[in-house]
Amino acid sequence: MNPTSVRDATSHAGGERPPSPAGDRRFGLPTASALVVGSVIGTGVFALPSALAGFGPISLVAFVLVTIGAIALAVTFQALNRRIPGSGGPYLYAREAFGDFAGFINAWSYWITAWAGNAAIVVAWVGYVEVFWNTSHTKGWSILIALAGLWLPAAINLAGLRSIAAIQILTTVLKFIPLLFMATVGLLFVKSANFGAFNATGGSALGAISAASAIALFSYIGIETASVAAGRVRDPQRNVGRATVLGTLACAVVYILGTVTVFGTVSHGALLHSTAPFTDSANAIFGGRWAGDTVAVAAIVSGLGALVGWTLIVGEMSQAAARDRLFPARFAVGNRREVPAFGIIVGTVLASVLTVVSYTSFAKVFTTVVLLSVLTAVIPYLFSAAAQMYWLLTEGRRIHAGHLVRDLVVAITALLFGFWALAGSGYQAAYYGLFCLLLGVPVYVWLKVGRREYGETPVGPLSKGTLG
Repeated sequence: MNPTSVRDATSHAGGERPPSPAGDRRFGLPTASALVVGSVIGTGVFALPSALAGFGPISLVAFVLVTIGAIALAVTFQALNRRIPGSGGPYLYAREAFGDFAGFINAWSYWITAWAGNAAIVVAWVGYVEVFWNTSHTKGWSILIALAGLWLPAAINLAGLRSIAAIQILTTVLKFIPLLFMATVGLLFVKSANFGAFNATGGSALGAISAASAIALFSYIGIETASVAAGRVRDPQRNVGRATVLGTLACAVVYILGTVTVFGTVSHGALLHSTAPFTDSANAIFGGRWAGDTVAVAAIVSGLGALVGWTLIVGEMSQAAARDRLFPARFAVGNRREVPAFGIIVGTVLASVLTVVSYTSFAKVFTTVVLLSVLTAVIPYLFSAAAQMYWLLTEGRRIHAGHLVRDLVVAITALLFGFWALAGSGYQAAYYGLFCLLLGVPVYVWLKVGRREYGETPVGPLSKGTLG
């Protein structure tokens, strides 16, 4: 995740948007595309093959279908940004289309996705740290490593270091190189015997594909980043959408081919229990440990970069909503370095609690946290697709019939994709995700009462005491 600020993500019901930064500070299509790639590719992808191994190679089918859905979402964001080119992304679209409550639900859900996603990233990060230390995977040490991985990025953000952008560029390059290598050269070492049964679940193919898709979707969380930071992009109505689609396609190629390489170079049995699958794959290709250790170092560095960026987003998403009076006012205040310190600290505490609970309560830690993050991420995606459909159906007379049909098909595909991912999350993730989501309702009531947004009690027969 690039730490580009989303503090401009304040939407206004009347259509007024915050001013864009000065022209010399905005970035064009290449940088916007790099923003998407850097946001989407985190440490989670380095652990994804192990999470998908339980389904077998059929999960690659799921990956392809998820990619199609992700591209439909990317095109939907492209169209939405043409309509509303300001910063804010899904939060902005939902509020503009459906009002304050929808905007709050999206901000709340996206906020949960950000800090819960940090818990998933750090769990994957721990797996690669343990290539060098705590190789026996002692649970207590794993938790301590994870907490260090969460609070170090928080400290970097709270310090307001100007070098955060440089850190993001460096870590994005370091994370992309091993994945690109695996997606190209690694394919030459694939052996069909390593793949195992096509559907390792032994159940229905449709059920396996649906469940694997929910996990695979985690690898695409972040495709909306360019739209979230649209106010910083030069010619946003043109470049944001193109960057979103191009960045998504670049990640898709590397993801799918890289996963094929891991599946084909590590035996299915070993992959099921691997905490660092790309390291195991590199060692299988070259023999010895040096190649795997190199991949592990790259994963560790890239994981820290992702955590630094997402930690900032946790704070800034809540700050943006607070400035619109849709989050508690305390979240809107920055520290002396203009960093949303309160939001960063609260988000890191919540991520830490989720990480500890996951390690102590769940057998499959990474998979469980990923599914929770996916469920809360799908909510803003669904609202975005719904907003696009709403505007197409209410203003369709102004659009050429052929374009209207095309855009409706894309929006409906994105909407159905969201529901499909929601269904594939499973009962446990749906329970915890819905619980976290609905916790926001009393918060919204409290905020609304605090703003005194209520009228006088209507005078009618009952209020006049006619029953007495």
